Amino acid sequence: MRKQLIVQKFGGSSVANIERIKRVADRVVSCKRKGYDLVIVVSALGDTTDELIELANRINSEPSEREMDMLLSTGEQISVALLAMAIQKLGFEAISFTGAQVGILTDSIHTRARIIRINTDKIKAELNKGKIVIVAGFQGVTLNQDITTLGRGGSDLSAVALAKELRADECEIYTDVAGIYTADPRIEPKAKKIKEITYDEMLEMASLGAQVMQARSIEVAKKYNVPIHVRSSFNKEVGTMITKDTGKMEDVVVNGVTLNKTEAKITVCDVPDRPGIAAKIFKELSAAGISVDMIVQNVSHTRKTDISFTVNKAELAKAMRITKKVSGDIGCGDVLSDEDIARISIVGVGMKSHRGVAAAMFGALAKNKINIEMISTSDISISCIIKKKFAKNAVRALHGAFKLDK
Repeated sequence: MRKQLIVQKFGGSSVANIERIKRVADRVVSCKRKGYDLVIVVSALGDTTDELIELANRINSEPSEREMDMLLSTGEQISVALLAMAIQKLGFEAISFTGAQVGILTDSIHTRARIIRINTDKIKAELNKGKIVIVAGFQGVTLNQDITTLGRGGSDLSAVALAKELRADECEIYTDVAGIYTADPRIEPKAKKIKEITYDEMLEMASLGAQVMQARSIEVAKKYNVPIHVRSSFNKEVGTMITKDTGKMEDVVVNGVTLNKTEAKITVCDVPDRPGIAAKIFKELSAAGISVDMIVQNVSHTRKTDISFTVNKAELAKAMRITKKVSGDIGCGDVLSDEDIARISIVGVGMKSHRGVAAAMFGALAKNKINIEMISTSDISISCIIKKKFAKNAVRALHGAFKLDK
């Protein structure tokens, strides 16, 4: 009979300094003493990734994506080695590996690579020796042996993918909060911890700005039904279980409010109203690897149209450069950008079968004199673009309007 296997992922805040690394080591060893096989995935220490990005930008404002991956992958290499040392100090065998060493094979899209497959032979061999295996999150390697990274929050994806390949009994995601909340508790003190949430709801929340988990990791978890337990690394409380079905009653309409301040809006003015024009703009953006999110198009009586869309702020300069070029080629007017925006969203599977949710959302924002610039909907979410200065008020207004503190 095989031992139960748990994959545990510890984020940057959990290993931000020596004392926290020692605390994580104590926690891992405590779990090992209970007889579990353990694979530990670790992020870079604290703000290391941001510091490395800043360092790179001081050298070159538009650094090569390949060299950025080479640079950023060093952060996790430091943390896995230090954690292995801390566990060994406690008298337990541990061994650390980079993503490349354990065979996390990815495509060649630098800074946002996708996992193709994982060879788990090396991990299994070390587990069979009784060792605790520690893997650097956020990274992999191409067939040509180039180091790649999986995008911000990619350690979550590393952990979920390893849990799937190793057929782990559970994947535990340790962070600086006690689970998934109805809103960011730093903005809304009345936010409540959610005991259980579906993959669909969590995926929507992660995609719309909830920073607890990376959206791509939830996609993999949903596809392969990997049970995830999100919990705090600073206490022993039960956190939030992310599963296929929570068995909630139908009257639970909205489950959470999310806020995203990392987007920017681009508006292309006076676009000729004829077939294929919008396609040319978005085709060029797609070819450059830029993800476009919300899109609004308005046609006026002059047969000209304005097209507005949102992109990640980190890609704004690149997106503006491409959009201006294409717009000039096809005879559009000005291309404007706006970074002073925020996306406010409500999420809930129950929204699919309830009327009046959008009206309640818009009414709550109107009551608080918050203007809506763009709207996007799905089966389980409604999002609005608003001015950034109203962001926190909007979170509190919607949290109260849908009685999420009850």
